[in-house]
Amino acid sequence: MKIDAMLSRETHQTEVEAARLEEAGYEGVWVGETEHDPFLQLLAAARVTRRVTLGTAVAIAFARTPMTLASTAFDLSLYSEGRFVLGLGSQVKAHIERRFSMPWSHPAPRMREYVMALRAIWATWQHGEKLDFRGDFYTHTLMTPFFSPASHEYGPPPVYLAGVGEKMTEVAGEVCDGFFFHPLTSERYLHEVTLPALRRGRERAGYADLDGFTVTGPAFTCTGRDDAELAAAVKGTKAQIAFYASTPAYQAVLELHEWGGLQPELNALARAGRWSDMGDAIDDTVLHAFAVVGAPDEVGRGLRQRWGGVAGRITLYTPYRVEAAVLTEVLEHAR
Repeated sequence: MKIDAMLSRETHQTEVEAARLEEAGYEGVWVGETEHDPFLQLLAAARVTRRVTLGTAVAIAFARTPMTLASTAFDLSLYSEGRFVLGLGSQVKAHIERRFSMPWSHPAPRMREYVMALRAIWATWQHGEKLDFRGDFYTHTLMTPFFSPASHEYGPPPVYLAGVGEKMTEVAGEVCDGFFFHPLTSERYLHEVTLPALRRGRERAGYADLDGFTVTGPAFTCTGRDDAELAAAVKGTKAQIAFYASTPAYQAVLELHEWGGLQPELNALARAGRWSDMGDAIDDTVLHAFAVVGAPDEVGRGLRQRWGGVAGRITLYTPYRVEAAVLTEVLEHAR
């Protein structure tokens, strides 16, 4: 199991941070799409690294057309010398329609078609195939030499897809190269819901199992070297769990554990603007279901025990301030 890290949102530190993470021994560096464009950060990271995987975790697919995203990803595969992974997510209806002013409908079928469109466009550029993609949501039938990038030795990047629900997870298994589980994922949800859905998608595509397919995701890593540090880590992690659990999209995860009543309680606190109170609603049972908690050596071993049998790689997820040296200890013990 490979251990990865997230780049911070401090864009002026991207190159320094990426180089430090590679030197520290992480095997991948990921960037989310929040305040900044993740592709620009990854371009900067590619310039100062030579070994680590570089990827988006995640870029918002439906905020762009397949053609615009195909171009960016194809270039980054070249610039990174084949180390780039295109990680995609759908976001939710309100953000797609009201923040990005883009169409929203049938997210799982749309995403399936989106990835197929990407692959059709890349086949045109890399292999010279005629572009003739016609779907229910996207149509790409025009590509002239003037607008076609040259094929290159690294080819198109792998595509990973984030999901929680079974339909989107099946799409990942069917048309993608990997899958991001959500931070609000328990071992039970992974084994009872996620992995069966991925296998159904793989079977639909003619694959026997998950061989050659990467399961990865951000793993809540709650650690500290003393009681004060650990208490701060617990507080920050509970607050982040509460934020996710307040969202209806993740209700199924809570219901599997018979914690369905937690979502409306947290949602009411969020609507009232009582953000600082939300973490108090997360008890230790919920915390330990979603996070590995303890001293750095305990957490390092615990991460491998929890995820090592199913995930090809994980990303340390620490929604609190923590020194890099502490996470280096976790990394060493996880190995």
